[in-house]
Amino acid sequence: MFTNFNWLQAIFNSPIFIVLMICSVVTLGIAVERAYYFWKRRGKPDETLALALKKLHSGDIQEASWACQNSPHPMGPVASQVFQKDDPHGQSLEERLQITLSQQKILLERNLGVLGTMAGVAPLIGLLGTVWGIMRAFHDMALTGSAAPSVVAAGVAEALMTTAAGLVIAVPALVLYNHLSRRMNVMLTVAENNARSLWMALTKAHTRQQQNADADYSGEILPVLEPAIAEG
Repeated sequence: MFTNFNWLQAIFNSPIFIVLMICSVVTLGIAVERAYYFWKRRGKPDETLALALKKLHSGDIQEASWACQNSPHPMGPVASQVFQKDDPHGQSLEERLQITLSQQKILLERNLGVLGTMAGVAPLIGLLGTVWGIMRAFHDMALTGSAAPSVVAAGVAEALMTTAAGLVIAVPALVLYNHLSRRMNVMLTVAENNARSLWMALTKAHTRQQQNADADYSGEILPVLEPAIAEG
């Protein structure tokens, strides 16, 4: 019955299926690019924080700053704002942290909207292909005056394959979109929390340095003042 029927030709002659193929290529390209980008930015924020805190406790603030700057994780550029002393624009640390977090968010969520769009649009395009295929089947029936399987096969094949293709594109796109969105939020939260932890540690380090400086100053000035006090 279907020996002489070319299923592939019927499917690839469908304009809806061609659109779905383009969507699949776009989705695959963005998925690979975003997965690779997140893999590059994964870093080791906990180890970086531990190293920076160790350097701060030993009084080596410059080494702590370098440890943060060398981290590919969003924590790197966010935490680096903690070690900036002078801001030519007069922005506070809180403002600089929020600006840097926003910049990192823009980098992380680039093209994620396309994945979300494909996850929502691909099934609808597949549904359109279903309707298109059924219309094509009825059109072929009207032309031939017959409802034989070989007559309606092209339309039915288009209807089924476009629906399946839409789901095949949408499901992985939706899963990856949700995964990367959650990972982005976690990375930004970790970056902000670690930066604030470094800020508190840096504040304590400056306080200790000031106390030590005051103690050294008192130790130097008291021997000089004691003879004068005794004479008085």
